[in-house]
Amino acid sequence: MNNLQKNIKNVMIVFLLLFIALISYISYSTLFKSEEALESVYNKRNQAEKNRVLRGTIYDRDMNALTTGEKTGEFSQTRKYVGGAAFSHVIGYNDEKYGASGIEKKFDKELSGQSVNSIKDIFSNKKDENKVGNHVVTTLNSQLQQRAFEVLGNRKGSVVALDPKTGEVLAMVSKPSFDANTIQEDFEKLSQQEDTPFLNRAVSGLYPPGSTFKVVTAISALENMSDVTSRTFNDEGKISFNESEYLENYKGYANGSIGLRTAFLKSSNVVFGTLAMELGNDNLKKTAEKFFFNKDIPSETLTIDNSIFPEYKSDEVGNIAQSGIGQSGVLASPMEMALIASVIANNGVMMEPNVVKEIINPEGKAIKSYEPKEAATVTTPENAALLKEYMKAVVNEGTGQDAKLWGVQVSGKTGTADHDSGDKEPHTWFIGFAGYDDPEIAFAIIAEEGGNDSFNASDMAKELMKAYFNTN
Repeated sequence: MNNLQKNIKNVMIVFLLLFIALISYISYSTLFKSEEALESVYNKRNQAEKNRVLRGTIYDRDMNALTTGEKTGEFSQTRKYVGGAAFSHVIGYNDEKYGASGIEKKFDKELSGQSVNSIKDIFSNKKDENKVGNHVVTTLNSQLQQRAFEVLGNRKGSVVALDPKTGEVLAMVSKPSFDANTIQEDFEKLSQQEDTPFLNRAVSGLYPPGSTFKVVTAISALENMSDVTSRTFNDEGKISFNESEYLENYKGYANGSIGLRTAFLKSSNVVFGTLAMELGNDNLKKTAEKFFFNKDIPSETLTIDNSIFPEYKSDEVGNIAQSGIGQSGVLASPMEMALIASVIANNGVMMEPNVVKEIINPEGKAIKSYEPKEAATVTTPENAALLKEYMKAVVNEGTGQDAKLWGVQVSGKTGTADHDSGDKEPHTWFIGFAGYDDPEIAFAIIAEEGGNDSFNASDMAKELMKAYFNTN
């Protein structure tokens, strides 16, 4: 009898432990995983519930609709993307099978008018009285977005344009692109392509910035070397680190005795490599991190991959010199480089980049606004003013003259960036701003493996500014 009681007791303990484990799992799922389960693309019931509500419209800054839709049944609706491939990376897509991306994903709750907030709600027969979701008003300039897409042509790359005073994204293009209207038909094929058309290069593409990074190196020199603007550098076209390693100017051209301004407008690798070696890795890295390298760029409406500035030991002289010209482990997104240009245009202050202005309800009332916010004071107004003049000189008399535009002062910095190993063409960059006394737009353009294309990034900048300022 004692053995029987003991066995029963053991069985009861096992059942009790299993019961406790089950209750614990249910509690954990309800408290911590319910929202994840509800939002999952695989939650078909939730998708059906969302489709009871007509998805809200996404607009550009002038209230032109970028999406349209209509109900086709109680649990179904259509969704059309007006701008097509030019807008696909920034607007994204929303698909029951393949999920969502871009603004469609970031603002899914707002657009879907989602009222399901708990496991209890999902299994109830409750119907949302609001049959239309909230609308999202973006900061995008549709004409500029379309023109940026056209200017890139068949090249892989990205264009980002911002209002430097507010951080509002005016255009954000990535190529190759895709058509969100045909995501069902194209997804499998596109996801297997080597040129990654689903990658939003504007915020997730990381590239060596090449000579455009000389803006950061120049700021670091101004902050750490009191005499740098009065110094004369002897540019013999090449710096040798040892018998086999060296850093040289484009085609080995020697600029002779030059000051910082001339070194900047002629894009002297020798001078900026020298500055990087004198600054040392710690000082240059500290300045880069003021520009949010190695950090999350603050934004309520965008997710931006971290740009990278490496850490080198003091005896890695070659790498340190190369880092001063945006090579040797330095990687940046087009958004990062547009923000660098915006800092110079905005008196040393970086504004948080935002692509959404406000959320409005179906009645047209704003229920949330995204006001401009300062991300950081990166450098002094005096340093920014000096770099502003240097960038003006690049376009007026230096390497960026292809960006010169009649009636509008364009200022900028050119860059070619070697990448990988082998014989691949370098990436072509141009970053800058336009309007000089009161800059209205800052931008970054990269053409992957653009090399010395006759229609390079400086030409693209000119065409983009023509569209923005409506000038010839």
